[in-house]
Amino acid sequence: MRGRVLSFRTRPEGIDDRASYLYAEDGAVLVRDGRIVAAGDYPQVARQAGEGARTVDHRPHLILPGFIDAHAHMPQMQVIASYGAELLDWLNTYTFPEETKFCDPAHARRIAGLFLDELTRHGTTTVAAYCSVHRQSAQALFGEALSRNMLVVAGKVMMDRNAPDGLTDTPQAGYDDTKALIAAWHGRGRLHYAITPRFAITSSPAQMEMAGALAREFPHLHVQTHLSENHAEIALAMELYPQARDYTDIYASYGLLGARTLLGHCIHLSEREADALSDAGAVAVFCPTSNLFLGSGLFDWQRYSRRGKPLRIAAATDVGGGTNYSMLRTMDEGYKAIALQGEKIDPLAAFWQITRGNAEALSLAERIGTLDPGSDADLVVLDARATPAMRLRMETATTLAEELFLLQTLGDDRAVAETYVAGRPLKGALAC
Repeated sequence: MRGRVLSFRTRPEGIDDRASYLYAEDGAVLVRDGRIVAAGDYPQVARQAGEGARTVDHRPHLILPGFIDAHAHMPQMQVIASYGAELLDWLNTYTFPEETKFCDPAHARRIAGLFLDELTRHGTTTVAAYCSVHRQSAQALFGEALSRNMLVVAGKVMMDRNAPDGLTDTPQAGYDDTKALIAAWHGRGRLHYAITPRFAITSSPAQMEMAGALAREFPHLHVQTHLSENHAEIALAMELYPQARDYTDIYASYGLLGARTLLGHCIHLSEREADALSDAGAVAVFCPTSNLFLGSGLFDWQRYSRRGKPLRIAAATDVGGGTNYSMLRTMDEGYKAIALQGEKIDPLAAFWQITRGNAEALSLAERIGTLDPGSDADLVVLDARATPAMRLRMETATTLAEELFLLQTLGDDRAVAETYVAGRPLKGALAC
């Protein structure tokens, strides 16, 4: 496919760091059998493609690796945009009642399909997702992802307390269901299982022991949970685990911190906790639209990045506490959250974060997040003139960085001209 090609090599050190990325004004990406064969200047890629190769012309649009969402809740599609609560009240008032519906396999399949469709519409090709406590909710999401050949990291939540009837398992049932789901789905197609204790408040010490046992049995799997999103949450977690030094220590004590651990939010970390995450190689997941919507606080992206022991960081929508499925909108709100702390994230760093940066955070950069040869052909095509306001602003945009910032600030699903998953166009099919 032909267009203006952009892919990051390293994290940009600044807005003028041209060595950190590949950019071809007249570029192309050569795709065969769902993989990228070559990317770069059009004449060179065309020669490699040979005669008879079919060209899809996306000029003058940008072609990038597909966006990656490192934390979202599939069962919360009908919770998004629920009014007026902070985290714990929001869970009890809106989220938990909604998630009880996922005992119905038909409902689970319907929402799982719509969830992946919505991500695709917004240019997201990989997601790390939470399902409900019900085994069938994970089966539904994995089945829908497999039918689309999407790379999805997901797991059923383990939660055995502080939730309504119909939304809890037991330590043994959580272990057994998780192990059965790993056997059935992990490694099929492009699927990855994540061991998913929802958070310390909804898992008893016995269940945390079971989650730790799973992490030891399957050290190659992801672990995902929540950490330090809200002051009331932190206080309750410490009340439930009085022996822990702090919230982070709860997870560490059960062997749940490692290089494939994804920790949603991480807003209110002490220096000791940040050091512990850094030492373990665990990932702090920045969820700006959710953090702002629920009034949870401001994630210190720059401090965590620059500290003596820098944290690995990912970015995510956190739908349905998050207010949009778009990674463009996510980074727009992220820019504002960082600006409120007297810092800025430049547009090159923002687009690195939602492509290669998130792929590195998920330990999947050898498969996704770049246009490197051999990578899976997950791509997003972006139109910076998608709306009248964007077209008008583009009349004065003279650099790639300005165009990216315009896309980040004004863009949404309308700016996504096409989304390719393993080389197959999916967004256009949704419009049919």
